[in-house]
Amino acid sequence: MSASAALEIRSRREETSPEEWRVRVDLAAAYRLVALFKWDDLVFTHISARVPGSDDAFLINPYGLMFDEITASSLVKIDGQGNKLDDSPYPVNPAGFTIHSAVHGVRHDVQCVLHTHTLNGIAVSAQKGGVKPISQQSIFVLSSLGYHGYEGVALRDDEKPRLVADLGANSFLMLRNHGLLTVGATIADAFLNMYLFETVCTIQVRAMAGGSELIDVDPRIIATAQEQARVGTLGLGGGALTWPGLLRRLDRIDPSYRS
Repeated sequence: MSASAALEIRSRREETSPEEWRVRVDLAAAYRLVALFKWDDLVFTHISARVPGSDDAFLINPYGLMFDEITASSLVKIDGQGNKLDDSPYPVNPAGFTIHSAVHGVRHDVQCVLHTHTLNGIAVSAQKGGVKPISQQSIFVLSSLGYHGYEGVALRDDEKPRLVADLGANSFLMLRNHGLLTVGATIADAFLNMYLFETVCTIQVRAMAGGSELIDVDPRIIATAQEQARVGTLGLGGGALTWPGLLRRLDRIDPSYRS
C-alpha cells in the first residue's frame, strides 16, 4: 500500500497548476531522498520550495509525517506569515517556518531551502574551526559557505535578520551546534548541495578520527571551485545532471511520492 493511500491523503493534482504540481513532485522526492540517504531526524527537519509565480508562498512538510511518507499532495502551502493557503489538516513545524520564511523572504534567487540535523553535520558544526579544506568535495562548499551562531530552537522572529545576514549570497550555511542548511535555484540544486555538504562533514569526521596530520587544499584551488564545478558538470550544474537519475531510483523503490 502506498503512503498516500495508507494516510488517506486526497490528490491535489487537479487543484494546482501544472507548474506547482511539478514543484510538489520534486519537493516530495527531495523528502523521500533525504529519508533514503538517512539524513532525516524523525519529523524534525524541513525542506521548502517557493510556489511558482508567488512572492512569498512556499510549500513545506506536514508536521508529523515521516519523510518517507510525504507525497506531492500532502505538502502544505503557506504564506510568508505562516498562514495556510490550503485546507491541509496538518500543522507546520514552527521552527521550520521561522527558518524558511526568513530565507525565502530575502533570497528571491532561491527556489528551495533544505535543512538537516545529521550526526556528521552537527559534529562539524560544533567544531570551532568549522569545515576544513581537506577533500575535493570541500572546495565547493568552502567557496560559498556562511556560519550562523546557535540561538536556541529557531522560534523567534528576531533571529531572522541575523540568519539571513550570515547566509548572505552563499549556497551553504552551517548552523552552529545545530546542523546544515543549503539553498538552490532549483530543488535539485539544493539537494545536490546538501549531498556535498553532508559528504564533506562525513569525510572530515572520519579523517580527524584517524589521528594523523591532515593535508589542506591550496586556497588558490578553492578560489576556482565554481569554475571547476561548471566545467565538471558540462555546464549543466550538478543538480540538473543528477536529478533525473535520483528520481528513477525513487521510482524503482516507491513511486507514491508522485501522488
